[in-house]
Amino acid sequence: MANFEARETQDGKTSYRVKIRLKGYPAQTATFQRLTDAKKWAAATESAIREGQHFKTAEAKKHTLAELLDRYIKDVLPTKPKQAVKQQQQLEWWKDKIGAYLLSDISPSMIVQCRDGLASGETYRGTQRSPATVVRYMAALSHAFTIAVNDWQWLEDSPMRKVKKPKESRGRVRFLDDGERTRLLAACKESSNPWLYPCVILALSTGMRQGELMGLKWQDVNLKDGYLILHETKNGERRRVPLAGLGLELLREHAKVRRLDTDLLFPGTAHKTKPIGLRKPFLNALQAAVINDFHWHDLRHCTASYLAMNGASLAEIAEVLGHKTLQMVKRYAHLSDRHVSHVVASMNAKIFGGV
Repeated sequence: MANFEARETQDGKTSYRVKIRLKGYPAQTATFQRLTDAKKWAAATESAIREGQHFKTAEAKKHTLAELLDRYIKDVLPTKPKQAVKQQQQLEWWKDKIGAYLLSDISPSMIVQCRDGLASGETYRGTQRSPATVVRYMAALSHAFTIAVNDWQWLEDSPMRKVKKPKESRGRVRFLDDGERTRLLAACKESSNPWLYPCVILALSTGMRQGELMGLKWQDVNLKDGYLILHETKNGERRRVPLAGLGLELLREHAKVRRLDTDLLFPGTAHKTKPIGLRKPFLNALQAAVINDFHWHDLRHCTASYLAMNGASLAEIAEVLGHKTLQMVKRYAHLSDRHVSHVVASMNAKIFGGV
């Protein structure tokens, strides 16, 4: 129920104070210069309260985006230790651009303007940001809004729902052909670092990420049955990685001369608690093998590409690489065209062979 009270100001003008009291809800008050405005506000507010919308809007008027991001960084990011540093930097960027605005004033068009500015801006290296980078910035902000909507009830809905993400590229597919692979492995064998060759072989034969490979501990390796367990993966799930062929043989040989003062398979020489650094030996091997435009992570692309060319399905490739969905491995689909063609030809032969 709304009560209206006329008040005379010091300069002789009349204002109207409205107080709304509804059972089970805190009282709401506002002051207007015109009675018609006061009545409109009262009617709209009473309706919003009964529909359960008013207090969500009220919360959005109490907090700025900076307050939302500060709380998210403090309470939520610690639960995501792997992404915490990078996402905090991304959220600080949004905070710097539009953090001073109230949540009720943050609109999709405002975010679009920031998105376009982000896309046209330069990185600290002086290069233009890629669409994939812009998507990561938007994803960090989007999750913060989602938490504010679902957990904190600071917003009725996320303004990110109406903002389109830039289209990402299909992804890099750089793999070694037979000649390149032969030259690289020969150069790794000749390297002054004795662990470069077995590490490259393991990377090629298993598709493990560099961090996963370097973080391996002996208690996670089963040389008898030929597999290892990855406890720390990018998607947060444990993964069983099969070991076979040369990679398994090299690990068995390595186990005979393992260091007893550390659990790591490939510990550093100076710090036994940290894995060995192979960046410089790997670059030297690439130079010796005359291989250009190739990075360590491309060894993972090699594994996926070789699997595709040997008839593995996208689902099987995703399982080997540890992807939850097929989206990330669709880039290798064209490499399995021969296998797909064989499947289609086989199907046609069976159903039309007698026609």
